[in-house]
Amino acid sequence: MAVIQKGAISFGLVYIPVSLYTATQDSDIAFNQLHKADKSRIRYKKVCAHCGKEVEPKDIVRGFQYAKDQYVVITDEEIEKIKTEKDRTITILCFTALDEISPVYYDKAYYVVPQKGGGKALELLRRAMMETGRAALGKTVFGNSEKLLVIIPREDGMLIQTLLFQSDIKEIPVDYERPKATEGELEIAKQLVKSMEEPFAPEKYKDEFQEKLKALIADKIAGKTVTAPKDEKPGVIIDLMEALKASVKNAEKGTIKRKKAASAASAHKSAARPRSAKTKKEA
Repeated sequence: MAVIQKGAISFGLVYIPVSLYTATQDSDIAFNQLHKADKSRIRYKKVCAHCGKEVEPKDIVRGFQYAKDQYVVITDEEIEKIKTEKDRTITILCFTALDEISPVYYDKAYYVVPQKGGGKALELLRRAMMETGRAALGKTVFGNSEKLLVIIPREDGMLIQTLLFQSDIKEIPVDYERPKATEGELEIAKQLVKSMEEPFAPEKYKDEFQEKLKALIADKIAGKTVTAPKDEKPGVIIDLMEALKASVKNAEKGTIKRKKAASAASAHKSAARPRSAKTKKEA
């Protein structure tokens, strides 16, 4: 895994050299664009608007349009020149409770790994944040833009989540009515929530639609006809209370099934486990 950025975390007089690695990846199936007539790949060419000739990547530069058809060229070297050591450093601005930050601000996640000599200081910071229940709000420059970010302590290390600025967040596009629920409806809804409560176990979940896409691709390669499965249509809600009560019953049945399955699996493991050999005294 390649290092995305090398720098340091700074707060007060403490300076911790760290490296950042991307924490996520895109696992979606990639499709190519094809010509419908002969199934050949579609290619895109970068063409100069002035001379009409195709331009090679080595001949392309970055420019900013400051007036109609007027550009100023900005190079990577020039951008690096205007960066100060502070810009390259992850500066902690304050410490805050993580639930103070709305998830709408979350952008990208990175693993924080200490560079040589930074291990003890990073671990000290992690433990202090874990024990005080706080995350660190900071900022740094990534590429050619400044990023707001939050440093999150975890049991297995540190995570940085870049944040969007308030100016990047859109307002809710439409106003909608929020009718007041009765106490009875609220109690049943809370009961439904509790009946479906369980710890978050990420290994239990996968992109099931990607599996369907893989099966579709395999069928097409094998020359099979693609057929649509029977669609399970949701029931029409006539009475909200009745719908909530029915949902609670279904959730409770699901919980019982899961417990039985877990118990059976545990019993199977115990039966399959080899028994220890008897001692001479027992024999």
